[in-house]
Amino acid sequence: MANGWTGRTASALQAALRLSQEGFAEYLGVGARTVTAWHQKPESRPKSEIQQLLDTALDRATPEVKARFAELTNDAPLDLPEGAAADAELRLSSDPNIVAALDWLDQHANWEPGTARREVAARLVRLDVHALQDRGVRRGRVNQRDTARALSDYYGTTTTGHGRYAARFGTGTRASTTVLTHPDWLDLDCPLIPSHDRLKLSAVTPDDHLTMDEQSAGRAAQRLAESLALGNRMVNMPLYRLLDVGVRKHALEGAVGVTNFVGYVVTMDLLEGELVDALTTGQPIAPGALPLRDVYLPDLPSVLDVADRMCAGGTLALTAIARPADPVRGEADYLLLVQERSGHVINAARRLAVIPKGFHQPLTDYRADAQVGATLRREMEEELFGREDLDNTVGDQRHADPMHPSRLSEPMRWLMAEPGRLRMECTGFGLNLVSGNFEFASLIVIEDPKFWTEFGGQIRANWESSNLRQYSSLDAELLEALVNDVAWSNEGLFALLQGLRRLREIGGSRVNLPTIEWETE
Repeated sequence: MANGWTGRTASALQAALRLSQEGFAEYLGVGARTVTAWHQKPESRPKSEIQQLLDTALDRATPEVKARFAELTNDAPLDLPEGAAADAELRLSSDPNIVAALDWLDQHANWEPGTARREVAARLVRLDVHALQDRGVRRGRVNQRDTARALSDYYGTTTTGHGRYAARFGTGTRASTTVLTHPDWLDLDCPLIPSHDRLKLSAVTPDDHLTMDEQSAGRAAQRLAESLALGNRMVNMPLYRLLDVGVRKHALEGAVGVTNFVGYVVTMDLLEGELVDALTTGQPIAPGALPLRDVYLPDLPSVLDVADRMCAGGTLALTAIARPADPVRGEADYLLLVQERSGHVINAARRLAVIPKGFHQPLTDYRADAQVGATLRREMEEELFGREDLDNTVGDQRHADPMHPSRLSEPMRWLMAEPGRLRMECTGFGLNLVSGNFEFASLIVIEDPKFWTEFGGQIRANWESSNLRQYSSLDAELLEALVNDVAWSNEGLFALLQGLRRLREIGGSRVNLPTIEWETE
């Protein structure tokens, strides 16, 4: 490099070589933290010995790599303010996840290659980050009940036996959600073991028939620009897409295919923001008033037709951990965990949710990982037991079997050591009208109080949570107040109520809960 290397140009070489941060560090023979620092501080200048390593790496690169590097470094810089925007410019050029999203958008909008980058760059220049932050505050004031009422107005009712999930907690509290479900999909009491947990991977994933007209493509480009400006995390991971539903008492059946996360982010995931922004500005919530929803999810038949649309989603579980009697706390009970979601997550940002909660996606074994229980066990390791090496927003996955017993965290290894220590059940299934996602609501029960005594201090949430709350299964009054909290995500409230309903049946003297009765609206 004639003018010497900077963090920005070093990161551009990494992108041209198409290596992960860890792979680039290994390629150069430097520490992984050094490469991370280049991304965090694009104007920094590496030490002279590392400058030489970078020179050598570029000299030895293939012509194709050199051409990509020249393209990344010769683009005119964007006219952006200093600080976070400089990182946004770097990510637009060299972040492989953003590059993948731009390529996806070019293809599905029938744009010439490079058009999406120019569209996103133009929007990025015009963005006012403070205005985006103000909009985030306004969005936060739209609560769970607002969205439930709005989508009730938009979709009306169906004659197929499906309806929006609602429940009564005791005699004084009633909660309604946006989760479209069916009596056959509730109270499943389905153990998440292979003989009952039988989602199958389809050999072929059909086209999702997403329509990218000029307006929807422009909205997608805007979403990418805003994500860059706000520093949101996005990783282009493989994602299971639901193709067929076969859910009944004691059995989860159906089929899934594999799609890419970036396609979901710039299509179906836009529906929530469109809805919430309409609510904050007093716009009508009706067919014809929400352009993206009118295209992607216009009516209840389109919601139920999962085979012919992008239907991603996930698993989430109420976690109940047995605790022994305590002279301060009182009688033996179950600890119930609730999370406040971080503002940096794609799904249910700043909302209450049960924990763990995650997208249903494969790790390395695409067929075995199609089981709902596989995602829940992985999410337990990430969100409860601190396994950073499983989190694809932190680093690449290089282990052949990341959930091999030898790699499990100490708490999970203890739970898996003997049958009966870890009980996982699916309690209900539904399709969330917010973005069309599928939701497998579940219950995780740790029965042996020795677990809490030995490992309770090791339970901690990861970056996806901003806070953890704990509740006692004996505190019916506080749990009723929790059900009444309008900060819930709709799928989180669905999983909470179904989990509490099942825990009341099986929890014995550790549980003091009123009757919880569901209905479909």
